Amino acid sequence: MPNVRSRIAALTAALAMSVTSGAVAAPAFADPGDSVPHEIKKTATATGYGGAVSTVDPEASAAAIEILRDGGNAADAAVAAAATLGVTEPYSAGIGGGGYFVFYNARNGRVGTIDARETAPEAMPNDAFIDPATGKPYNFTPELVTSGVSVGVPGTPATWERALKRWGTLDLDEALEPAIDVASRGFLVDETFRQQTLDNKVRFEAFTSTSSLFLPEGDAPAVGSVFQNPDLAATYELLAKEGTDGFYGGPLADEIVSAVQAPPKSDTTTLPVPAGHMTTKDLAAYRALDQAPTHVEYRGLDIYGMAPSSSGGTTVGEALNILDTSNLAEMSRPAALHHYLEASALAFADRAKYVGDPAFVDVPTDELTDPLFGKERACQINPAEAATKPVAPGDISSYDGACPAAAAAPADETDTENISTTNLTVADRWGNVVEYTLTIEQTGGSGIVVPGRGFLLNNELTDFSTVYSPTDPNRIEPGKRPRSSMSPTIILKDGDPYLALGSPGGSTIITTVLQTIVNRVDLGMSISDAVAEPRAAQRNTANVTAEPGFIEAYGSQLTPYGHAFTPSGDAFTSAAEIGAATAIEFLPDGRTVAAAEPVRRGGGSAMVVNPSR
Repeated sequence: MPNVRSRIAALTAALAMSVTSGAVAAPAFADPGDSVPHEIKKTATATGYGGAVSTVDPEASAAAIEILRDGGNAADAAVAAAATLGVTEPYSAGIGGGGYFVFYNARNGRVGTIDARETAPEAMPNDAFIDPATGKPYNFTPELVTSGVSVGVPGTPATWERALKRWGTLDLDEALEPAIDVASRGFLVDETFRQQTLDNKVRFEAFTSTSSLFLPEGDAPAVGSVFQNPDLAATYELLAKEGTDGFYGGPLADEIVSAVQAPPKSDTTTLPVPAGHMTTKDLAAYRALDQAPTHVEYRGLDIYGMAPSSSGGTTVGEALNILDTSNLAEMSRPAALHHYLEASALAFADRAKYVGDPAFVDVPTDELTDPLFGKERACQINPAEAATKPVAPGDISSYDGACPAAAAAPADETDTENISTTNLTVADRWGNVVEYTLTIEQTGGSGIVVPGRGFLLNNELTDFSTVYSPTDPNRIEPGKRPRSSMSPTIILKDGDPYLALGSPGGSTIITTVLQTIVNRVDLGMSISDAVAEPRAAQRNTANVTAEPGFIEAYGSQLTPYGHAFTPSGDAFTSAAEIGAATAIEFLPDGRTVAAAEPVRRGGGSAMVVNPSR
């Protein structure tokens, strides 16, 4: 394969002005040898042949496209895009985090997955989130999320190595070339990057290593400036040379552990920054897990998702089984949305009751995705009136699909998942498809940059329930993977790829993926419109969290059903958006449609290898 770095430069230069619908958009450079980035162009929809990609960032999309053009497959391109996102989206993803990788193999028509969720250290106590000085839980934000105790053992490097070995054609060093190039020569700072930095200013100022990288001279990088990360480039070079042995062992492993156990606190911070429990043995013992996907049938389609430790596949799958009992296409838009919201609440009740890390909890995955259980849960939907929330979980020990349905005791749960993360979708010329969601948890992760290494560590362990309960499936336990909502999803029609999609957004990932499927399959929207449509998330709470655009468009029509709304937005960022989805649809004529966000998170980047034959 030709040198990917030089090919990336050539691609981005040649396509600097290509911004029309269906064309491949890419960041621009003055010439292939110029190291100074110019204005970055984005397009939300691209239609064509030979492979496609959708991410939130044009640098990452360009990296994937060039891998595909040089003969790499979807797995190769996905790793290249993910590594590049670790450079350009460092507050959402990177080698300090983890995620879930779903792959459709065109050779055998099967879907496989990799669970690379972060794990709790073996020395982590059940009361790790309790402040010993007060005997009470640490304040969640900014105290607990800005800490060493929140850092799980990262899984992302293991994901990349495993995905390439299992499905790819490139070695890790080849797949990392585009990202090394971007980290070395830099990228243009946009409004989203600057605002995310400012949103985390107090947390980043807590660490000398983080403030020196992301807050030069005490301020976030200016819009239009070039952000370079030579430390990350060097870290990627280490991985290229040594593989993941250079991450999970050796000097880098020692430095990660040091940053967790003795965070590099600044002298001026007032945050407590609780220390963590990770050891080099924890890093050396980490493994990414191969596992079977979840599977449900919906409107004649085969829906494949991520099994626990993620709750995405079971919760999206159960909600679809509930909705499959009704014909949403023949309903009014408010009636269809009412059913969507109610099905989501029911599935979230069961998520809280039953789903955790299957290595520690007996998760009834088969029962939760059983269409008969979904049919029985659908008994709880009143077509004219919303149920009082929270609704009770269903009884998975006894169900027959008939009404009335038995209920189980409710779960005691507080949702602590944060809204960051990133997602990418890739397809190649041979029909292989990747849906990959990766994260460092909230925007900015733990806030801790490993000194001299250029990447942030996650704060994924805050996805465990804050207060330990022996009956809680998501309780803290050593070596355990916290429950996730990441929902990378691949949909087949008659055995062939039909749609692939996923999103960031904490627990709203589930509702974003579910709503997008309903928009496309039931409500007849194009995939681009389905992604762009305003969103609402009902997670078994009294009020529905909804984007202002959803409330404006549908709030008055859903109020008569009894739905009340809370505008989206959170305590961690200034954004009021739900998710930042990516998707690819496969058309009957052989074309693919790559769809990215037109507006959310500054707009995404969809590209195809060839806009026309």
